[in-house]
Amino acid sequence: MPITIRQAFGRKSTASLTALNTSQGAAEQLRGGNDVDSRAGHAVSRRQVFRLAGTGLGLAVFGAGLVGCGPEDEVAVPGDSPTPGGDKNGDSFTTPPPGTAPKPLWQAAAANKDAAGTEALAVIGDLVLVAGDPLVGRDIASGKARWTRTGVTTPGAKLIVGGGTLYLASAEYDGDVVGLDPATGKETWRSRLGKEYEQPRPIAADDRHVYVLAGKLEKGFPTPDNVIAAIDTTSGKIAWREQRDTGTEEYGITASVIGERLVYTDFRKNLTVRDTATGRQLWTKKLSKSNYRHVALHKDLVILAEGRQLRALELAGGKERWSLATEEFSTFRDPYVLDGVLYASDTARGMWAVDPGTGKQIWHNEDLQESTQAWQFAKVGDTVYGATEFDKDGGVHAFDAKSGKLRWTYNDNTGNLQQWYVVAAGNRLAVMHGKRIYALPAV
Repeated sequence: MPITIRQAFGRKSTASLTALNTSQGAAEQLRGGNDVDSRAGHAVSRRQVFRLAGTGLGLAVFGAGLVGCGPEDEVAVPGDSPTPGGDKNGDSFTTPPPGTAPKPLWQAAAANKDAAGTEALAVIGDLVLVAGDPLVGRDIASGKARWTRTGVTTPGAKLIVGGGTLYLASAEYDGDVVGLDPATGKETWRSRLGKEYEQPRPIAADDRHVYVLAGKLEKGFPTPDNVIAAIDTTSGKIAWREQRDTGTEEYGITASVIGERLVYTDFRKNLTVRDTATGRQLWTKKLSKSNYRHVALHKDLVILAEGRQLRALELAGGKERWSLATEEFSTFRDPYVLDGVLYASDTARGMWAVDPGTGKQIWHNEDLQESTQAWQFAKVGDTVYGATEFDKDGGVHAFDAKSGKLRWTYNDNTGNLQQWYVVAAGNRLAVMHGKRIYALPAV
């Protein structure tokens, strides 16, 4: 297990020094706010309005300021009082009546700054983690903090997991990448690219490698160039390192690994596929948009949203296998493949289920006039859960996976416009909104 002596490394991370000088706001006071907000029965439709609005509404609030979070506040966990949707021991849950959302099993403050995209919330084993400082591992069943680490990673770092290890950019020493045991929060691994590179940031990981982006230095000064590299998780040595094309940026990367392929998009509207063993770029293709937060992978296909279309491209060479269009004045959100079915929403507030191999529609729910579209999905049993964004009336939707019917929507009634997150955790859901984290029964 490669653990390097700290004194052997170079200068302190500039990101960590900046973070130390940043004033920390007090943790958000948690209110009750657990009232059920079910909107499936509203008759007044705003569908046509949102068709014309397209994606512009989300952009209007995307740049809202974010406030730092201070020490986390523990919130009492329901004890002997029965929790709606679950028994008093919290081991099994009952299905609520149609249109009625369950109440949280517990809630707590979170150091969330909405800067880590889909990797801002993660469930590893029986722990749930939120990207931020401090980094806290909470028991998904009780909500109690099992461990807390302060100053362990850089602001906005994504929670990248591979082979049972959590990989992060080190906040202590610029150039280091650290690995933590998710169960304890203790450092178990450390490596670095070398003194000619700065601020390596993990973007993906598998059982063999952690994949990072890093800026290049020349005589100790930054350059416009950057590299993508793979670090062997056993030896800690660099497996391969490739300079990216001139003009590509080192931020805004959305990456995933499937088999022997590393797939990623960037802010320059590129989709790129590399061989994970050698780093060789197999192909790259220009896209019509750049702000991807998730790319779906299914067998030999990469599936992504491009405006009105969902497109499936072959991993082998980028050839289009199929495409599916939504209605006029509407655009697709990023798709997810869960249990062999592709799920995606559109800006006309429609919800789709599609066969990812053929592009054939399984169902399309157009009766969601008062339900904000979801951007992130999770699935437990026969229910698909979708987290919404940028709407005080959004929340977490629960859809019947077979019919697409909306069963309920959970909203915390805080009026917060920040996006929601949802991740499956056994028979529970880890849910985050603003600077709060909740556990909901997956019913």
